[in-house]
Amino acid sequence: MAYNGYNGFGEDGMDGVETSGPKVTVREVEQDRCDFVLQSCSLALANSLRRAMLAEIPTIAIDLVDITTNSSVLPDEYLAHRLGLIPLTSKGVNEQLNYTRDCDQCDDHCEYCSVVLSLHAKCTRAGTMMVYARDLAIRSPRQDGIGMPVIRDTNGTGPLLAKLRQGQEIQLECIAKKGIAKEHAKWAPTSALGFEYDPNNKLRHVDYWYETDAKDEWPIDERNANWEGDDTAADAAFDPDAVPSAFFFDVEGVGTLEPDDIVRGGIEVLQKKLAETIRVLGGADAAGVDGMNGGQSPDGYEPPAPNGTYQPYGGMRGGGTTPYGNTPYGGGYGSY
Repeated sequence: MAYNGYNGFGEDGMDGVETSGPKVTVREVEQDRCDFVLQSCSLALANSLRRAMLAEIPTIAIDLVDITTNSSVLPDEYLAHRLGLIPLTSKGVNEQLNYTRDCDQCDDHCEYCSVVLSLHAKCTRAGTMMVYARDLAIRSPRQDGIGMPVIRDTNGTGPLLAKLRQGQEIQLECIAKKGIAKEHAKWAPTSALGFEYDPNNKLRHVDYWYETDAKDEWPIDERNANWEGDDTAADAAFDPDAVPSAFFFDVEGVGTLEPDDIVRGGIEVLQKKLAETIRVLGGADAAGVDGMNGGQSPDGYEPPAPNGTYQPYGGMRGGGTTPYGNTPYGGGYGSY
């Protein structure tokens, strides 16, 4: 399945007319994994998408733990760390929840920026009692399911949290908040993200260290190599002007988001960054947007508009378009 740009499918688009822009070919899709090839773009753009998917897509994870009772063998800090790494359903979190630091409804946490979960387990019989992620209960379940522990195992238990012996007890309350992996790895939507280009090393970007035979000691990915075609060109004369033509992505999620949501989220992150860059380059900082400085461009380089007020590229939020197409600041994200 191939997607050309944002609006067309296949190499010639929807109507048989060749379109410009990146081309995406989806090679394999699973419940928590997708494999695709990105073409007709620069290495910088492909790598930016990789970094955005790894570290800048919002998810929800347990951030604060209030432990009332813990007579297990696990220290409080160890138990809190385990709770923080429990994957929680995050589909729609970017639209449905605020960051706590930006929430104007509360000072600490509320239903608009967090989800509260509780756990109370006590072993009253001889033997060992297992405490799993399924034992976490949401105080006020949401209709969208945000904050629910992700349980994918056949037993329906989820990750193991602790083991209790007779008489031992755990009682605590957790506050799950929205965040990104740049803040802490617990908010990462991916467990791994494979990224490769030039599998046959035709561009000579890598100088393999080897003892006897580089091909034997550095095996190539046959699937990606076959996609690029004949590898005999690797022995041809070096072309310093050659650039990568295909980028191979293998996105593996942890269950908090579906693979397509991870890819889409990475694109949205890049869109927002580019829109913010255009806005700032146009001279619209906080002062300009708020109408200070007499409506003039805050950087002093952009003359006022004919109506006497400064208007950056794309206008204010929700109106207009940039010279490069629609952006979050100029009338929507566009289509995927």
